[in-house]
Amino acid sequence: MATIRKRGEYQWEAQIRKKGFPNQTKTFNTKPEAEAWAAVIESEMVRGVFISRAEAERTTLGEVIDRYISEVTPNHRGSDSESLRLKAMRRHALASRFLAALKPSDFAAYRDERLQGDSVNGIKKVKPATAHRELGLFQQVIDQARREWGIALADNPVRLVTRPRVQNARSRRLDAKEEEYLLGTMAGSTGCDDDGKLSGGTRNPWIAPAVKFALESAMRQGEILSMQWPLVDLVGCTAHLPMTKNGTARTVPLSSKAVKILQGLPRSIDGRVFPLTQNALKMAWQRALSAARKNYQEDCKKAGTKPDTAFLTDLRFHDLRHEATSRIAEKLSNILELASVTGHRDLQMLKRYFHPRAEDLARKLG
Repeated sequence: MATIRKRGEYQWEAQIRKKGFPNQTKTFNTKPEAEAWAAVIESEMVRGVFISRAEAERTTLGEVIDRYISEVTPNHRGSDSESLRLKAMRRHALASRFLAALKPSDFAAYRDERLQGDSVNGIKKVKPATAHRELGLFQQVIDQARREWGIALADNPVRLVTRPRVQNARSRRLDAKEEEYLLGTMAGSTGCDDDGKLSGGTRNPWIAPAVKFALESAMRQGEILSMQWPLVDLVGCTAHLPMTKNGTARTVPLSSKAVKILQGLPRSIDGRVFPLTQNALKMAWQRALSAARKNYQEDCKKAGTKPDTAFLTDLRFHDLRHEATSRIAEKLSNILELASVTGHRDLQMLKRYFHPRAEDLARKLG
């Protein structure tokens, strides 16, 4: 039987002592609240489903996020971006709540807030994929706390939240004219000729070759930036990747043009083929797109023609992998050979990246 006693003028303490269970004590503002809590805890003990909430009642979501960033995130690929995302999530008001008090409705409200945005509170509207990813991180953090840090919860409240539907499959192809302007702009800013060789006097000579190499190899951005010279065989025309997005190693066959691009590169002292940070590549990519669009519009004005509003818009660096995959597919008719080049383990996923033009297929049909 629980002991309920008054503590001060406005507090009531409920205490439960039962053999085989740790003592449970909690303070409430009213006696009915203390009695209701005690009844629930005693019932759970009798039914054998009791879980001590003490740790969860004194630990905030923000505290477990901090511990996750410190202990778990450094072991993940993409730890830098994950850490930045978690720190941003840590600043939300939800992080100040105790774990035991969190409900699925709290995370559902967070999801809706992120999808709709809130200009008053300075919350930026994001795409469904971003909200989906953030809910996934919340779930991972709480699961880690439950499994390994001794913070007992009956369930993970995030698991009961409906995730936003993500429709991010893309079919963006790089038009020949777009490629001409994009690479032309990069050549002008980096001093690289059509073979990727340097002409000197540049601030960052690796941007244009990285883009050309992406179009030749169909490698992911992270794979390109992590390439190491000791693992590149220019004679055998291969590049070995000890770790990929799939978590496995693979050796990528390189075309003669890809090899020629690599041969024209200087050697970085850190051993990387493309000694660029992800942010440096991102910024240079955006500047090149803007400059290329500007050059295109100026040429259209001189020629007295109306510019295409879709020219070089909504083009991402990852779209180069789409384009390269489609180009390589024209050379490799066997889809398993194509998967060996691109590194796809799921052929259904490969289908998302393989976007042949209808007119090209028509020519093959005769």
